[in-house]
Amino acid sequence: MHLWDFHTHQIQAHCTIYNGLLGSIPENGQISLGIHPWKVSVHWQDELRDIQTISKSDTRVIAIGEVGFDRIKGPEIALQKAAFYAQARWALSMGLPLILHCVKGHDLLLEYLKHEKDLPAIIWHGWNLKPELALPLLEYPVFFSFGRHILEKDSNAQKWLKSCPLDRIYLETDESQIPISSIYQEASLILGLSLEQLSAQLIMNWNRISKRKIS
Repeated sequence: MHLWDFHTHQIQAHCTIYNGLLGSIPENGQISLGIHPWKVSVHWQDELRDIQTISKSDTRVIAIGEVGFDRIKGPEIALQKAAFYAQARWALSMGLPLILHCVKGHDLLLEYLKHEKDLPAIIWHGWNLKPELALPLLEYPVFFSFGRHILEKDSNAQKWLKSCPLDRIYLETDESQIPISSIYQEASLILGLSLEQLSAQLIMNWNRISKRKIS
């Protein structure tokens, strides 16, 4: 049984999607690569070209991200949007999902979803917003990755996990030191699934949305 950690900043060789950085890509394991909204600079197109080169040749790159929107931290929104839209087009062309960072940018994501005809799969990582904000996203290929917040009683993450469609769910540790096994254990209780069932479901979820498969 493999308990995949679908978004982490901890380098581990097995069953993790490590959030990689240009210039410091680990030798082993699956990774995601992208330009984080905090770090979008006027030179983002040069960085995107590097990401495109690496992701074409290195099949360990199985997602593009973190990418997205942040109204609290980072450069002006117009620059974030330009980088996001370009990275989303790249993910779509590669058949890879996007790992989304979104802080006070729910409207910006909806604007993108309504504007674009062809969309990549988008995994909103670290979901902890109210369920009513998730519902309008279900008509689009938007998925939800849950982390430490499901360990908090009556959190928004717990509430949405209880009603979120099973085929839209992923689990992650992000930057926390909490073992992914603890996240799975809590999710299995919330969902009424065994760990084996949950593990199989999430692997199936991934393989439905990515050309680069996991097992």
